[in-house]
Amino acid sequence: MSTTQAEIKTSFDLAWVRSQFPSLSQKVNGQQAVFLDGPGGTQVPQRVIDAISDYLKRNNANTGGAYMTSRNTEAMIAGARTAMADFLGCDADEIVFGPSMTSLTYAFSAAIGKGLRAGDEIVLTHLDHDANVSTWRALEENGVVTRTAEIHEEDCTLDMNDLASKIGSRTKVVAAGYAANAVGTINDVKEIVRLAHQQGAMAFVDAVHYAPHGAIDVRALDCDFLVCSTYKFFGPHMAVLYGKREHLQKLHPYKLRANTNAIPNRWEWGTLNHECVAGIAACVEYLADLGRSVNPAAGSRRAALLSAFEAIQKHERGLIEVLIPGLMAIRGLKLYGISDPKQFARRCPTVAVRIKGHTPLELATRLGERGFFTWDGNYYALNLTERLDVEKDGGFLRIGLAHYNTMEEVERLLTAVSEIVG
Repeated sequence: MSTTQAEIKTSFDLAWVRSQFPSLSQKVNGQQAVFLDGPGGTQVPQRVIDAISDYLKRNNANTGGAYMTSRNTEAMIAGARTAMADFLGCDADEIVFGPSMTSLTYAFSAAIGKGLRAGDEIVLTHLDHDANVSTWRALEENGVVTRTAEIHEEDCTLDMNDLASKIGSRTKVVAAGYAANAVGTINDVKEIVRLAHQQGAMAFVDAVHYAPHGAIDVRALDCDFLVCSTYKFFGPHMAVLYGKREHLQKLHPYKLRANTNAIPNRWEWGTLNHECVAGIAACVEYLADLGRSVNPAAGSRRAALLSAFEAIQKHERGLIEVLIPGLMAIRGLKLYGISDPKQFARRCPTVAVRIKGHTPLELATRLGERGFFTWDGNYYALNLTERLDVEKDGGFLRIGLAHYNTMEEVERLLTAVSEIVG
């Protein structure tokens, strides 16, 4: 019996959600477009588009001016900083804006590297996006040693025993992902942070892939740094870094002399993309409104965001409970990552597969012709594709769900893949 959208026990109005995203109405070759490319960048609500446009129409100015539009810009940036503080569970002066997660991570790895000596160690993982790998390996030029924690190949989960064994007295940084962007594994970040701090090391968390799927509380995690990309959770192409205030004050950034020494601004190089900062505030407010619709009693934006992500996780869980078994029933298909429904709480709705006799590029191309937007390749998770020996022949086909996807889309996808495989 086919599962219908009505059978998903979800707490939000999916029709309202989809109405917020104008791009979802597009068609390809007469077929309704299905956006399964969220891990590479989600779609954005109309309010984000409006916020960017309205800023450029009314307040386009640099900061520091003794006039209205400049002051309005400063107020807008402060508001966006507060919005992201609510999103991550920290204070506004611990929020740093930047053009990308990669550039922010390079900035902080370079600053941290100033205090490291030859023989000091940094622990990485095989699950991570290369932006949380190469940024740290660059310090090997100065004699820093990097060590990489192993995975369990059967379900692409992090080997926590191996990670613990690699963190020692010489470890200065442990850099790990909250969730794996290629296969969807959610790591036990709190335990990773604990292991790092137990040895006096700092914990740097890449939450880019996790951010659209679950609430983040940096205080509860006790991480030293956490970075995410707003275009992965329904906002514009920018990134945000949380840093403990003590680290933002103590570390020394590469910066212009004219830039202030006050935090967090001294970590923001040059003029920010103001219109996109306006869009960041709007995407956070979209999620808060979703939470308020689920829980009208939510008394603060933070409470509303927590309610939103509780509902998002419930909805996405319903989708993968159909998607993953449906994919695994397809002849010749191999799924990489957690496939046991009892363990679905340990994964995001991001699925990586390979199908015998079909390259990932062929599958993505043929699905694209039918209106299904998926990704092929390594998604910059080079450590993982090399470790699993799939890099040499095309990596994976990645299917990434978001809360605006429907059960009908999942079922259409399963039918399309089955027809393509034959």
